[in-house]
Amino acid sequence: MKTSVCITVYNEEKSISELIKALLSQSKKPGEIAIVDGGSSDKTVELIRHWQKKDKKVRLLVRRCSRSEGRNLSIELARNNVIAVTDAGCVPKKDWLEKLVLPFKNKKVEMVAGFYEMKGDKPIQRAFSVFLGVHKKDFDTSFLPSTRSVAFKKKLWGEIGGFPESLDDTAEDTIFNIKAANYGVKMAHTKDAIVEWGVPETIKEGINKMYLYAKGDAKTKVWKHPTKGLASHNMKVLSILFRYLLGLMVLLLSYKYPHLLYAVIGMIFIYLFWIFRKVYVKTQDIYAAFWGIVIQFLSDLIVVKGFLSGINKNNNINNDE
Repeated sequence: MKTSVCITVYNEEKSISELIKALLSQSKKPGEIAIVDGGSSDKTVELIRHWQKKDKKVRLLVRRCSRSEGRNLSIELARNNVIAVTDAGCVPKKDWLEKLVLPFKNKKVEMVAGFYEMKGDKPIQRAFSVFLGVHKKDFDTSFLPSTRSVAFKKKLWGEIGGFPESLDDTAEDTIFNIKAANYGVKMAHTKDAIVEWGVPETIKEGINKMYLYAKGDAKTKVWKHPTKGLASHNMKVLSILFRYLLGLMVLLLSYKYPHLLYAVIGMIFIYLFWIFRKVYVKTQDIYAAFWGIVIQFLSDLIVVKGFLSGINKNNNINNDE
């Protein structure tokens, strides 16, 4: 079956050539690569046009737009009934597309969740991988796909209204995938359809991603996960808030009841051990586990900040209406 690979990009001159090269080298060739550039100010468009001269499968539309609008435009451009989506910054393995569309042989399947491996050799990157993504052993049928590695039928995209264009360049795939799950779509999962995704190399870059993810999740107003129930991202942020408020309450009470100070110290040590063990089990890297402690405390603060910012923006929108 012919497949359109649909991508939206913005200022991706460092990664776009590697992505296009990997797509053109797939064991199953894409019918086309439909790219929408959202108004890049670097050499992204120039590089894509260079690849267009090499292969007519590469198609390009340049239009200043949001990420959601770009995704929808690229799918509108697509000439085939099966749509595969990945992102700049990802590098598909040679058999990615072949493995990703294989489940469509079952005509009842309308959507396929592929997988992404978090690529990074530094301990800090291994630590960030625990916080920013899903590890392969945790990939199961409750996993909602990411636009890093997903395929669906174009008809389904139309039926559920495409990617939401009201969000500001974040969490659009969350809403799309939840809509698909609630729509009752027959979804397949294949952990062998893999793209490599580069994990942040610095604290600043990683924390910024966490902030944007948390802000975007808050804007989605999704409290109940369609497959995991109350284990949604927003409920997890509320649990972080509760965790720190409980600790603060016990700390304040310790002024009146000094023996409670031992409880506070005990909770801190238990939390440190839990963080260290969590990261070490996932990475098998003791240095990454120590980095995990730093990242956990920073992420606790930043995701709460992002969540509150997203909630506040929602309230402002509602008040304007």
